[in-house]
Amino acid sequence: MGRGKIAIQRIDKSSSRQVTFSKRRKGLIKKAKELAILCDAEVGLVIFSSTAKLYEFASTNMNAVLERYNKSKGEYQQLQNPASEVKFWQREAAILRQQLEDLRENHRYMMGEQLYGLGVKDLQYLENRLEMSLQGIRMKKEQILTDEIQELSRRGNLIHQENVELYKKVRSTRHTNNFMRHAQQEKQTKTVYNYIKEMHQGL
Repeated sequence: MGRGKIAIQRIDKSSSRQVTFSKRRKGLIKKAKELAILCDAEVGLVIFSSTAKLYEFASTNMNAVLERYNKSKGEYQQLQNPASEVKFWQREAAILRQQLEDLRENHRYMMGEQLYGLGVKDLQYLENRLEMSLQGIRMKKEQILTDEIQELSRRGNLIHQENVELYKKVRSTRHTNNFMRHAQQEKQTKTVYNYIKEMHQGL
């Protein structure tokens, strides 16, 4: 017989309540972990027992989850107010415009344009960034070449294996043909021998 359903109400017995809390807490944390892994979700779980003991789980970092929660909650509350929503999107647009301008300026610097007025420290900073970019390009190039070499090696191994299999088939075919030829020659020899033998017996 299956177990009866537990009524969803406060468990009076302290020991039973503690056992149930421990089991349900572990199950809840397990489900939170599965949700984070299966759905690539950022999960934060906070539990306080009846004795005020804290249990928590975070798929990344609890402080980061709480910070994101507070930020999202504030943004959501702002969006509920039309005037606040307009200000919010105006700030977002201003931030994006500034980021775009910074990218354009960095691009001009990288191309060697508008370098006048820059001090030694600024030029050293740009040189370091260029060197880092070149290093990243070299690493990417080396990775691509390594992948191509591995792919060529893999194809070479496949071709070699195909050649080995083809060689085996050719040898097997030659062996079969030689055997059939030899058998045919023996048959012809026996036929001639029997014919001569019959001729002698007739004489």
